[in-house]
Amino acid sequence: MKPEIMVIFGVYFAFGLLEFVRSDLFKKPTGQKGDGVVETISTLCLLFITQPFVLFAAYYLMSRALPQYQDALININIFAGFALLLVFDDMMQYWWHRASHTFAWLYKLHRPHHNAGYMSVRLVYRNNMFYYLLLPGLWFSGILIFLGLGKIYAVYIILKLSIIIAAHSDVRWDKPLYAIKWLLPIMWVVERTISTPSTHHAHHGKHKADGITNYKGNFGNMLFFWDVLFGTAKITRRYPPEYGVENLPETTVGEQLIWPLMKAGKE
Repeated sequence: MKPEIMVIFGVYFAFGLLEFVRSDLFKKPTGQKGDGVVETISTLCLLFITQPFVLFAAYYLMSRALPQYQDALININIFAGFALLLVFDDMMQYWWHRASHTFAWLYKLHRPHHNAGYMSVRLVYRNNMFYYLLLPGLWFSGILIFLGLGKIYAVYIILKLSIIIAAHSDVRWDKPLYAIKWLLPIMWVVERTISTPSTHHAHHGKHKADGITNYKGNFGNMLFFWDVLFGTAKITRRYPPEYGVENLPETTVGEQLIWPLMKAGKE
């Protein structure tokens, strides 16, 4: 197993353990029947099928179409390489995420991520099985790896997924930091730079009327800066009282996982 994967799993299991101790990782009070099935299948599909396939396919297609550019950027400065990944992976994911809350057919692929009535590390990869297959940033990452950014990508993906895991967990690591007066200027910068529990939990809130929820914004994955830059940020330093989807009909396990191949009422 690659070192970066081991580190990511370590972060994931560390937050999972904290949730297990604090709030029962496997039995959330607001959970619904089928949540575990959706999360298990979608996570395993992404990790062992979709992500490896997309990265390999992008690499292979580039090697066939433009073989002369393989490793063309291998000697690039690490900061420049990071910048390319932030733009072509993380910013692209921001726009894909934003589009998923704009166009109905894309939201059908993304709704499983919001259908849970709780926050947890269990949600990190909870999406329709086709959602990540179409994710532009993942394809761009494969291209950048082909161009020679493989080593930089290994460091980048550790940082990105650590932030995403921490932002989805119900361990609100930012809450005690807001209470420390001398840290407030630092937290002001942090919450406008990366996704934190308060900003990302707001995106998962159920009721817009609660004054905290912002499911039509706070789309950032690694960087919350994209929301600040493109005008979709809402920062309250509070957490929604409820999570889930508002004013939508019930769905099914099959529809969440493989829509449009299976629709509600046809399991």
